[in-house]
Amino acid sequence: SCCAAGDDEKDKKFEKGGDHDLSNGPVSKRGCTDICCVPLFIFAQYVVVTVMGMADGNPEKLYKPRDYRGNYCGVEENWNGGPNTVNAPTLSYTMNVTSTVDTLMKQMVCSSMAKTALVDGKASSGILPLLTTKAKRDKYMCDCCLSPCAKCDGSLDKGADLKDSAKVLGMAAKMSELTDLSAGANLFSPTGANGEMFSTNAFWEQATKYFNMVCLPDCNVNFATINASTEPSRSYTYTPAMDDELFYPWEALLNASDNSVTNSLVSVINSSFSFTALPKSICPYAPALCVPMPGMEFSEVTSGSGYCTFEMAAAVIDAVGDVASAAFASLGGSAIKAGASEEFGKWVGDFQKSIDTFIIVSVLSFVVGLVFLVVLRFTIGICVWIAVSLTVLLFFFGGSFLFVLSGQCQGSSVFETGQQVAVAVAVTASHAAKNAVSGKEAPSEAMDPALNGSDYRGAQRRTRTGKSCQEWDTQESMPGYNSTYYPNSGLTEGMCRNPYNLTTDANNAKTIWCVTSDLNLPWEECIPIGVIQPECAHGYEIGGQSMRDALYYMSVVVWALGLIWIILIICFVSRIRLAIALNKVAAVFLASNPTILLVPIVQGIVSVGWILIWFFGVSFLLSQVPADYTPQGYFATYAEAYGTSSSCAFWEFGDKCNGTLGVCTDKWPTGFVWKDSNCPTEDGVVKCYRCAPPRYVLDWRFAVSFFVFLWNNAFNVAMGQIMIAMAVSIWFFTKNSEKSKTPVVLRSVKTIIRYHVGSVAFGSFIIAVIQFIRYLMQYFEKQAEAQKNRVLVLILKAVQCCIWLFEKCVKFLNKNAYIQIALMGKGFCRSAKAAFFLILRNALRFGTIAALGGMIHAIGFMFIMVATCVIGYFLEREMHPDISPFMPVLCFLVVSYEVADLFMSVFGLAVDTSLQCFIACEEMGDVNDDFVPASLKNFVNEKKTKPKPSAVEDKPATEEEFVPGSNDLGCLRQGSTDPRQVHVLHALRAAAVTTTLGAGEA
Repeated sequence: SCCAAGDDEKDKKFEKGGDHDLSNGPVSKRGCTDICCVPLFIFAQYVVVTVMGMADGNPEKLYKPRDYRGNYCGVEENWNGGPNTVNAPTLSYTMNVTSTVDTLMKQMVCSSMAKTALVDGKASSGILPLLTTKAKRDKYMCDCCLSPCAKCDGSLDKGADLKDSAKVLGMAAKMSELTDLSAGANLFSPTGANGEMFSTNAFWEQATKYFNMVCLPDCNVNFATINASTEPSRSYTYTPAMDDELFYPWEALLNASDNSVTNSLVSVINSSFSFTALPKSICPYAPALCVPMPGMEFSEVTSGSGYCTFEMAAAVIDAVGDVASAAFASLGGSAIKAGASEEFGKWVGDFQKSIDTFIIVSVLSFVVGLVFLVVLRFTIGICVWIAVSLTVLLFFFGGSFLFVLSGQCQGSSVFETGQQVAVAVAVTASHAAKNAVSGKEAPSEAMDPALNGSDYRGAQRRTRTGKSCQEWDTQESMPGYNSTYYPNSGLTEGMCRNPYNLTTDANNAKTIWCVTSDLNLPWEECIPIGVIQPECAHGYEIGGQSMRDALYYMSVVVWALGLIWIILIICFVSRIRLAIALNKVAAVFLASNPTILLVPIVQGIVSVGWILIWFFGVSFLLSQVPADYTPQGYFATYAEAYGTSSSCAFWEFGDKCNGTLGVCTDKWPTGFVWKDSNCPTEDGVVKCYRCAPPRYVLDWRFAVSFFVFLWNNAFNVAMGQIMIAMAVSIWFFTKNSEKSKTPVVLRSVKTIIRYHVGSVAFGSFIIAVIQFIRYLMQYFEKQAEAQKNRVLVLILKAVQCCIWLFEKCVKFLNKNAYIQIALMGKGFCRSAKAAFFLILRNALRFGTIAALGGMIHAIGFMFIMVATCVIGYFLEREMHPDISPFMPVLCFLVVSYEVADLFMSVFGLAVDTSLQCFIACEEMGDVNDDFVPASLKNFVNEKKTKPKPSAVEDKPATEEEFVPGSNDLGCLRQGSTDPRQVHVLHALRAAAVTTTLGAGEA
């Protein structure tokens, strides 16, 4: 059979005069290896399955636009009785009124004028507060964060306060820019009433928050469409959602009687929050979903795609013009003006105009790659040590990232938490240094959590984000907080405190705070000096304490591994030197044989062609979603429809860790849940939530097709690997004087195609089987996750991890087996066995090369991509100064990535092959070094000048006698007379026999 290696297949080293003699280069006497007819059978099965699927499938379902409910655009009948969108085939955007108006609503409801109407009233005029009970007033104050309370970390970021009627009436101007469909020019102008919101990067970065995805007739639907329509437009009046905390204060203001306190608020609320909506024939949804955004237009991403992308109306661009450029630049978003006036179609047009530059830059990218190889040849040592230093920094920042995650509060970003940790560390270090220099004893930073920090008398003068504190008695931002009103709270200088009176104050902060020097943030919480990770009052981003503890200990482990890595670097200097020399050899090979780059180029062409053919066929299989795949009814809660998940760590179990199964998401692929505005009532329960089906499903026919896909991909990769290995092997053993004259690439391709296609097919079949099993476990994991089976999910994750590790090992072994096939011309199994023992004999060398290889690859990618894009940018500006460089440079980035991947994949395999060739020279001993590359001659000569080994050392290792790492054990030598070393060597031999026999059985 294929793998019948026989007893003669011992672990033989390379040696002169035998079957393992490579003195004259790769073995020339070869025969066809392994079988190659199995792929034809599998391919036939794939064709049958695909043809069967093409009868019922509809690939349009995989890409046809869908709205936020899961309805397809451009169809008459939709899932769950959705809207008739046959006349609305395009996915476009309308204003999300709730999200857009939310900030303005909070600015009004939480303003000083609203506070007077809702909480204070006006006793002198007999006007009572609208919120009639103290509990409602206290809740309002806390909901608006107008007073320090446990749910707030600081004042709301709601814009300027409305302190008088004039400023309240100014809100009408802000709303008019949103409700007046012709006011778009002012809406996006930095000088407009809403300039601080809509003329900044924040608006565009959160576009999905301010727009609804709906189906419309085309991308040009806007306020002009309303004017041109014969059907009357509709209207929509804004109101907060009933579950909004400020819904009742809003309703109180809306229904308030007109008096000197409320007249301006009532006037604005009743007259300024009505919007014009598109007619039903144009927008087949409720009016709230059909409000166009003033000043916004849309265009198709590509002609006929059915998807729209954002652009600004010409009138808006004309109105903003250069007047706004200074404001944009001051906001750090000078690119907004240019980006807003360029839609995707114009970018494509710019690329078409600069196609000549693209061709030149594509060629120059290859030149940059060759220059990198030349530079690498002379600077590889510097690159390696820079890469090693970067890995040390990676350990440091990786540990820091895990440490930050372990204390991240809910609602805070990783950056904010990291900033808080950095500020805490810096302040702690600063105070420690000052106290050490002055010799003063630092005040106690202790505080009782039960007292919310009211007993704190420490020296903290900065908030949790690093803002400096004002002195309590001189600050004017919050005049009610000073030592006069709170004489017992220790309000000295600008120290952080938590002043409150239990008998008179309804609200109090949950910890210490201070009045900041930032006028836009009157107050903010503080952290005692020396506390790096404070408690999170509102909970943690990672809910489980066990998981947070695990992250903390993992950060310590990562830092410890970084320390170990530094020690290993010091110990492995000699092997790093060898790795540097091998990288130089690979660089010389690629510079001498640039035609080898044609191999991965052809691979890429074949791969793209195969993927297109496969995806065309499989799209028919994926799109066959059964009509009853998800329920079609209504459900009362989101939890019932979607289910709930657990926040427990993976090792925690119990009732608290059980998730709830969702009726819409009980199997994978899962659909999604959406909320209907027309909600039926059953037995007094309102049901608003519904299910939307997924775009695709997976069945057994897809599984067959997917396995063939994996096999063909693995086969394509393996063919490139073995051809490059063959070329490097031929080049390595060619005399130095003839290296540049030998057509190694052509000889390599001929040899592999003639003799070893079967071995490549067999090796790739093994990879495909392992990958298919791993993906199958992932499929089962998704099903278990949908069923909320945490135990099975964890088991399958562990199985996948083991399979992934096994796959990596097999891929590594396969790659080295292909190198062995290139060198020795044997079948796959015999070559894999030889490669296994070769790796075992030189484990530390292979490990060092693998570790440093990733670093060199990263440097290569950065060099080629950055240099190509910089050259391309300046060429573009020189050759086409009239067009935007954005799209051309983006194309330069893509092509430079592909070129870098091409160069570095060939380079990496050349390094691996050079290592095996070097080991062959080393094990053969006294070889003629006229073919050894210059950078490796010193290493080969070192072996020649060493004393002849003893009889015990000279004896070749067999499977029964093999000592793992015998070429790497510098301290333990066979033949030693030291009794301690003899005992250790005997123990290593016994362990090696067990390991080898186990590997043979496997």
